[in-house]
This record gives sequence, C-alpha cells and structure tokens, in this order.
Amino acid sequence: MRISTFLYTLKQGFKNIFRNKVFSLATVATIASCVFLFSLFYAVIINFQNMVMKAQAGVAVTVFFDEGISDERIQEIGDLIKERVEVSNIEFISAQEAWDSFKEDYLGEYVDTFGDDNPLEDCASYEIYLNDVSMQDSLVKYLEGIDGISKVNQSAVAATMLSSMNSLIAYVSLGIIGILFFVSIFLISNTVAIGITVRRAEISIMKLIGATDYVVRAPFVIEGMILGLVGAALPLVAVYFVYNRAVSYVRERFEALSSLLQFLNVHEVFVTLVPVALIMGVGIGLIGSYFTVRKNLRV
Repeated sequence: MRISTFLYTLKQGFKNIFRNKVFSLATVATIASCVFLFSLFYAVIINFQNMVMKAQAGVAVTVFFDEGISDERIQEIGDLIKERVEVSNIEFISAQEAWDSFKEDYLGEYVDTFGDDNPLEDCASYEIYLNDVSMQDSLVKYLEGIDGISKVNQSAVAATMLSSMNSLIAYVSLGIIGILFFVSIFLISNTVAIGITVRRAEISIMKLIGATDYVVRAPFVIEGMILGLVGAALPLVAVYFVYNRAVSYVRERFEALSSLLQFLNVHEVFVTLVPVALIMGVGIGLIGSYFTVRKNLRV
C-alpha cells in the first residue's frame, strides 16, 4: 500500500467523523461510558482478587508425625512435599516452637505452671502453603498416604469459600465485559452505517472512476477505530483520579479495616488497564466498522 493511499484513507476517516458530528459524539460518549464502567469494574475486581490471593496465602495444610519418628524421616517427608506442584512454600515447626507459640497466645500469666515441661513434645509439624487452594484436596489425599504422617489438618471451609469466590469473579467479569462489548459494537455499527448512507452517491462515483474496494471501505474502518480509541482513552483519565480518591477515602474512613482492605496502588492497576482498555476500544471500532462495511457497502 502506497503512503499516499494510506494518508488519503486516514484523511477520509477523520472527515467521516466530522461529517456526522452528532452520531460520532454519541458513539464516543457511549463507548467512553462503557470503558469507564469497565475500568471501574476492573479496578474493583483486581483489588478483590488481590485480597483473595492474600487470604489464600494464609491458608495452610498442617502435617503432624507419628510418635517417635526420626529427624531423618521428617526431612524425607519435607523433601517429598516440596516436590508437589500444589505447594508454594513449606515451613517446619519444631515441638519447642509450637510450645512457645502456644504459651504466648493462650497461657499468659499461667505460663510458669508448666515449668520446663513441654506438653507438645511430639507435636512437630509442617505448615504447607498452596499455589491454589482449589488444589488442597488432591494434596491432602497424597499426604494421608505417606508413611510417618499421623494427622493432616486442612481448612476445607476456607478453601471451598475462596475457590467459589474466584469462580464467581471470573463468571461475573466475563458477563459484564461481554455486555459492554456488544453494546459498543452496536453503536459503532450504527454510526458507520449512517456514514455509508450519507456518502452512498459519492461512493458510487468513486467506484465508477476506478476506486478499489480497499480505498472505498478503509476510511469507514479507520473511522470506527478512531472513535473506539478516543472513546477508550478519555475515561482512563477520569478513572485515574476517581480511583485515587476512592482508595484514599476508604482508607481514611475505614482505618480499622486497613489490614483487610489492602488496595493496589493506581500504577499497579493502570499498568494492565491502560493497554487493555485502548486495545478494547480499537478492537471494538475495528470489528464493528469492518462487519458493518461488509454488510452495508454494496457498490
């Protein structure tokens, strides 16, 4: 494709936008609204997922050993566990560490009652943290079959709840993104169809003097992509300030829940949101205009 042809189609694409100012503005405004809602929804979802992941990181499977087991066998069991794909991290808790922790958490002023005795002498354990809590059942079945392990404690309720939350987030995300996508496609299609109707006589003349299908159709596709790009770029600025303000307000208003409500900073959100939103806008414009041109442009 020659540079002059590309510049011509680009120029015509901009002209199409200004020929139908009202419809172009309506399309940009609606796409901007859709992308704005998508961006807010994305910011909420990614923060919620981050909180769920942090909660998952605290869910552990605890393994206790048979009485009188040797240190060598405990080490062997630890090596076997580390090889499992479900495992992200494993920590050994000695009997003395378990007793010290118990005394600090529960005995308080009565700690001297036991003297130097350690009632948890045979309670050394491994705390096993998972890559994904949905893998907990398969890991527990494996652990229960290892010789030398007497008991396996798992957080079945927590694992089920967190897995369900992850699934719910995925389904809701796909549903809302799908709705916003089709609404935007519909608007782009209508705008491009109106442009084709307005220029039908001009297009017919262009075909009569030898214009190729590409030269005739490309301006409308470019028009759709430009509208999509502008419609996606504008709300990102608004979301940037809205997100910062909302996070600051929640942190100040609910300071007592700061350990639970751990929000991502705006840069962590936007590093993915900006390219996704822009690609989505351009993609919506491209798809909507391309298929509308194919359907309506019979010259």
